[in-house]
Amino acid sequence: MPQIIFLYFIILQLIYWLFDFQGTLPDGRDIAVKMLSNNSRQGLNEFCCIQKNENILIYEYMPNKSLDYFIFDNAKSKLLDWNKRINIIRGVAKWLLYLHEDSRLRIIHRDLKASNILLDNKMNTKISDFGLARSFGGDQIDSETNRIIGTYGYMSPEYAVHGQYSVKSDVFSFGVLVLEIMSGKKNKGFYHPDHQLNLLGHAWKLWIENRPIELMDELVGDLCTLSNVLRHIHVGLLCVQQRQEDRLNMSSVVQMFSSENLLPKPKQSGFFTDSPKADSSSSKHGTCSANENHHYNN
Repeated sequence: MPQIIFLYFIILQLIYWLFDFQGTLPDGRDIAVKMLSNNSRQGLNEFCCIQKNENILIYEYMPNKSLDYFIFDNAKSKLLDWNKRINIIRGVAKWLLYLHEDSRLRIIHRDLKASNILLDNKMNTKISDFGLARSFGGDQIDSETNRIIGTYGYMSPEYAVHGQYSVKSDVFSFGVLVLEIMSGKKNKGFYHPDHQLNLLGHAWKLWIENRPIELMDELVGDLCTLSNVLRHIHVGLLCVQQRQEDRLNMSSVVQMFSSENLLPKPKQSGFFTDSPKADSSSSKHGTCSANENHHYNN
């Protein structure tokens, strides 16, 4: 602990004007450091160290940056074969299961997205950026806010429209993430020449037309099996149901990924159009996160 405090002091004295930078601990471990701005309201209740008037975060350095660096790039996405994509999906699921059910407090991330999924040198996943996270204690299962902040395209309907959030809000975001990883496409801004649906709507359309395999990214290679592809798409759709009570919880998700039991039939996805009317529901109530490229883990 004295060594870490000394490191904090040196960082604050020498490079206090920087926002993000890399360093090395005395034991040789690479770290990344983020300094919050002086007018930031974050820090007191989040995961950081406070030194005098400076709030700083120490992160494990993640050399492969974030998932969005790979998955939405036609060249780099070729590096994510089937096994890597499945490991990423299941890794995120296990992290969320811990936050929702196994940690001392129930933690709702509220901004789960591809840029907040970090990858180490072996492409193992870590969830980052808990700046919007909220914790529940005791028997509390949901809450409400008048200040809706997050990333449109990953927000659940009840959060974007009414400011209501719970573990099922994270489940919705996870489902979006699953469908993005499977397809290599972003939900928001998705384009198809035959319709104006977003990725969720496109996935649902393919499902009800018995063509879900067409969602799969053609760059994924030939290591996957049809049944495994369909199962992951199926679970993704079960996570993005319009009604939160119809969505899975993360313990069910993890179990479904590791078994071959029959899955329940999905219902229509939430926010399955990308029309101006759908967009207005989010912009009217709040703002979207501009923080799209964190490369470190806290």
